[in-house]
Amino acid sequence: MADTVPPTRRPFRGSCHCGFTSYIIFLTLPHSPAPESAPIPGPEPFQAFARCNCTICHKIGTLHVRVPFAPDDFLLLSPLDPLSELGTYKRKPDGFSFLFCKNCGTRCFTFMGQGENVEVDLGALGVEGEGKGKKAEVWRPKREGWKEGRANGCYLSVNGHSIEAGQEGFDIGTFVDRNWVLYYDYRELHGEARPQRYGTPHEFGAY
Repeated sequence: MADTVPPTRRPFRGSCHCGFTSYIIFLTLPHSPAPESAPIPGPEPFQAFARCNCTICHKIGTLHVRVPFAPDDFLLLSPLDPLSELGTYKRKPDGFSFLFCKNCGTRCFTFMGQGENVEVDLGALGVEGEGKGKKAEVWRPKREGWKEGRANGCYLSVNGHSIEAGQEGFDIGTFVDRNWVLYYDYRELHGEARPQRYGTPHEFGAY
């Protein structure tokens, strides 16, 4: 069924189970999937919903939500020093930080790079329940020098399961039904990784 509203960029709230980790992510919905062959990251930034069949992504049940430009599209309301206040798991010393709440264990986002604290007007950005003209301190990926990609040392993936349920337009089941979820093959069971695809997960992957 065709969408009756045009794609619109708007804020969505997310949090861990106990609420210590709280954030705003800006998504454009209804989603316009990138071509199946488009590299992530690529020369043209785009939004993506994805699942990976690697052992860690599979075990922690991550739905990757990738945004076009993380410094603009992700604002952490709490904690304001996530790299010290959240728990961290790294597969490699120079790899991604799989961050999790030390209290409830929820993993809200995975990060590589530098962050910065800035003041923003959440109301002016369209965040519901926030009055315009009032500045709030937030943490975000550092804007200066941010170039998305593991090779560039800049990476942000938000766990879609930590985005609050019931917000209009965000429904993971609908994303799967509409083939908006991109499936990666990073387990490499048969040699080199297979091409990413829509529709069905790779071996041992999950919908």
